[in-house]
Amino acid sequence: MTVQHEAPTDGIGEALEVWIDQDLCTGDGICAQYAPEVFELDIDGLAYVKGTEDELLQNPGATTPVPLPLLTDVVDSAKECPGDCIHVRRVSDRVEVYGPDAE
Repeated sequence: MTVQHEAPTDGIGEALEVWIDQDLCTGDGICAQYAPEVFELDIDGLAYVKGTEDELLQNPGATTPVPLPLLTDVVDSAKECPGDCIHVRRVSDRVEVYGPDAE
């Protein structure tokens, strides 16, 4: 017997990804302090997400998965970011659940 559950509206329990809008990034580095496994400042002074191999993803709109153990740190980064440039969305439907465009 298969039990189907409604998808949570807050993204908990679903695969999430995060990306940074460098046009809005202020370079404060708060994200890298909260979750250095996910975010890093580049030599241009802007924050970027890191790929699964720890490489800096510098293409505009590049996303990386949010590891479940780091979810709270990534969400706190989005909430505390002075540039409101960190976007966390569900992979399944690309709906933003944390960040400036979250519903």
